[in-house]
Amino acid sequence: MPVTEFRVEIPLDLSAAEVKVLLAVKLYEVGKVSLGQAAQIAGYSKRAFMEILGREGVPVFAYSPAELRADLGL
Repeated sequence: MPVTEFRVEIPLDLSAAEVKVLLAVKLYEVGKVSLGQAAQIAGYSKRAFMEILGREGVPVFAYSPAELRADLGL
């Protein structure tokens, strides 16, 4: 994935690692990056990032009820 680097001022009570995770979660939630890309941005494995998404209340799989029924053959 091509990347760019930028500097941003953050409050002293937030670490750079926390900001990376928050950014990655939001980018994934709005569909701007894939799960793998978000995990890479945050500095975690896909599995660990999926756990973070769960703690943040962000669904890993964005299925509508109709899509889920279709995939399950119901």
